[in-house]
Amino acid sequence: MTKLILGYLLIMNILGMAVMAIDKSRAIRKQWRIPEKTLFLVSLLGGSLGTWMGMYTFHHKTKHWYFVIGMPAILLIHIGIAYYLCL
Repeated sequence: MTKLILGYLLIMNILGMAVMAIDKSRAIRKQWRIPEKTLFLVSLLGGSLGTWMGMYTFHHKTKHWYFVIGMPAILLIHIGIAYYLCL
């Protein structure tokens, strides 16, 4: 079961980083964008570390306060849940 959960989290975090990279690329080329609620949904579903890392790796959404505060907050909640479950 642990391997399944860790595999899921790995996939979600790779996806989180990827959606930030794709959205940044589309923003530069002035193409259709990934909705912000989708970026947050990926984060909430376990990709919080990946989306947060993607924000700063690709310098994307770092001027929006709700991303600067929201993504680390979701990550801290995920860390808290993991800590609680491991007790």
